[in-house]
Amino acid sequence: MSAKLEYLLRLGDNDVVLAQRLGEWVGHGPVLEEDIALTNVGLDLLGQGRMWLAYAGEVEGKGRTEDDLAFLRDQHAYRNVQLVELPNGDFADTMARQFYFDHVHLLLLHALARSTDGRIAEIAAKAQKEVAYHVERSADWVVRLGDGTEESHTRMQRALDKFWPYTGELFTPDAVDIELAKRGVAPDPSTLREPWLAAIGSVVKEATLAMPDGEWMQGLRRGGGKHGVHTEHLGHLLSEMQFLQRAYPGSSW
Repeated sequence: MSAKLEYLLRLGDNDVVLAQRLGEWVGHGPVLEEDIALTNVGLDLLGQGRMWLAYAGEVEGKGRTEDDLAFLRDQHAYRNVQLVELPNGDFADTMARQFYFDHVHLLLLHALARSTDGRIAEIAAKAQKEVAYHVERSADWVVRLGDGTEESHTRMQRALDKFWPYTGELFTPDAVDIELAKRGVAPDPSTLREPWLAAIGSVVKEATLAMPDGEWMQGLRRGGGKHGVHTEHLGHLLSEMQFLQRAYPGSSW
């Protein structure tokens, strides 16, 4: 598999898997407005994921569409980071996961908008407009919950601590990242860590919360989700997401 194809699958899988997780909130949001907002963020990510996977299918050159790549691959073939596949938990959990991902997502898209690959640059430029809103929204919720009641403060801190060990994978380069960085196609993810820490640190401080300080990171020894090493949660998610295509192959509306 070429480095570009591998990278496009990572981008698409991150978006599609997180969109599926957010879709689980439909009808279960804490308030009606938030129910709709979570759905809209998920739809933004789904649209972005479709563009990445459609391009991946073209680069692969085997006739597979974005639907084939989303619905007809098994768990080990997915290349999303483990962070996005983790269960929603309570609302603070969902916001912590979103907060961590949104901020690195926007930094990544800013860099990809300058890619030497014109198609990647075009998709990133379009997507970053949506993700800028995602960043604002998740940061606002971290502050509202962190600087709210004693209960909301406790839950938000617990959520930040809970998901922290899964953030290391976002910034750890491998051979694919290094090759594409040399070609100017994508950034070295390690260069995003310091601006990410600065961005989330200011929000955490405003929220009267504490930055997690654990150094142990989940999954890196075995390569993490970018290498197809996932938590048990992804299999359950895919069984729901892929059910119709697996049960009725080739069906369409």
